[in-house]
Amino acid sequence: MESSESVFRDPKFYLSNDSSLDVTAVEQYSLPNGFPARDPFNNHGLQAKYVFSNASTATVASVYPNKEFKMEQKKAPVKPVVEQAFPEGGLAGWATALGAFIIQFCGFGYSTSYGVFQDFYVREYLSKESSSSIAWIGSVNAFLVISGGLLAGRIYDRGHFYALLWGGSALISFSLFMLSLTEKDHFYQVLLSQGFGVGIGVGMIYVPSVAILSHYFRQRRSLVMTIVAAGSSLGAVVHPIMLNNLIPKIGFAKATRANAGLISGLLLIACLIMKTRLPPPTTTPNLKKSLVKFSKDKAYICCIFGFFFFIIGFFYPIFYLQLDSITHHLSPNFAFYSLVVMNASSCIGRIFAGLTAGLFGIGNLVVASTAWCSILIFFMIGISDVASVVLFAGIYGFSSGAYVALMAPMIANLADDVSEIGLRMGIGFTLAGFGSLIGAPIEGALLTSSFIWWRASVFSGVMAAMGCIMYIGMVIFLRKKKRMQETLPVHKVVFESMEVETSVKGSLA
Repeated sequence: MESSESVFRDPKFYLSNDSSLDVTAVEQYSLPNGFPARDPFNNHGLQAKYVFSNASTATVASVYPNKEFKMEQKKAPVKPVVEQAFPEGGLAGWATALGAFIIQFCGFGYSTSYGVFQDFYVREYLSKESSSSIAWIGSVNAFLVISGGLLAGRIYDRGHFYALLWGGSALISFSLFMLSLTEKDHFYQVLLSQGFGVGIGVGMIYVPSVAILSHYFRQRRSLVMTIVAAGSSLGAVVHPIMLNNLIPKIGFAKATRANAGLISGLLLIACLIMKTRLPPPTTTPNLKKSLVKFSKDKAYICCIFGFFFFIIGFFYPIFYLQLDSITHHLSPNFAFYSLVVMNASSCIGRIFAGLTAGLFGIGNLVVASTAWCSILIFFMIGISDVASVVLFAGIYGFSSGAYVALMAPMIANLADDVSEIGLRMGIGFTLAGFGSLIGAPIEGALLTSSFIWWRASVFSGVMAAMGCIMYIGMVIFLRKKKRMQETLPVHKVVFESMEVETSVKGSLA
């Protein structure tokens, strides 16, 4: 019990730091924003009990001109709010993480192997089409994979994870087998099956497979997400080796069917072992209100626009490195493995990012990785021999792998609540999807049939550098936001089942 002398200056309750105190209940007066207009005290004095929902231990004072009274304050016992514990693993948690790893292997890992197809289509299978036209297959696929997260994220937030998982996996399997039935120089058949079919299927499962990890992991979330992301790098190593070796030996159709069989079997395993743990939110974020809220988050705005600009240049080496190597008269056998070197390094980069994100900070690593990628894309102009290809592929793969591994944790960390993660990822990945859609065709048009490599490299490098600048802005705004939160005085302390009972005794004669 503690008492204090106070002066009643105006009809409001005040904390010691002069911030208003909300009143939620009173025995005989309704005071949602302080005292009502009429004087609640009479000339004979008044004794009343007030219950506050957001009172701290600060002195509560109420005063009228030239009137003084004493106030006593009593605080009920505080019952701390118990947060739901995360298992941080367990059999179901690690099985789900393994399933997510497999989905990354079969989904984004397959999409980032498109450089094999770009080279094969340009030189043989779709030789009547321009590089720019053929690039639409890969760019449409990448667009649907990345931007599909907006719709998939909304459906996921409504509790339909299994429908997305099984439906997307079935569509991927069907589309890959349809790709094996396409005919040479029939561009639209390849575009429909590989561009649209596989793209939509992977887009249905890409974001949900990452978001589901938040059901099991909190402290380890960034680490597990980056390890899972390494699955796409492993896929981008295995798929090119498999296809580059099988296509010359057994033909495109049989090689594609063999690849489709591998992917279908792995996706079936993923569908069987992945499980949800938490019930879907009782209320899903309102899209319009969420967009208004997100638009005021400067760090988030910089993040998603950085994603958009960077992704325009990001896919250029992935789609064109193998073709670049062959047009520079390097051995076809070595050129086939240029993507393998890049994606193997990417796998190492993703694991490195996961292990060091807590040490260096996710934002700092994103800036560093995008800066290196931007510089290296400009250096792609000078690739002309085996040593330069290996050096470029190794460093770019490592840097780009670290970036890819950090994007989902970066967006997740910007969310104010777990329920926002799906929508924030969906919006960010959708905007980035448009970058992937326009990037490769523009680069192909700049390249022309004469293979003028410097024009495409400069364009891609500038776009990637713009993305890096946006990420620098993200880090700056994020630090400002954290400093404000740390220095902002606490005006409200809300406790569960907490009451502050104030007995006011005054003589207002």
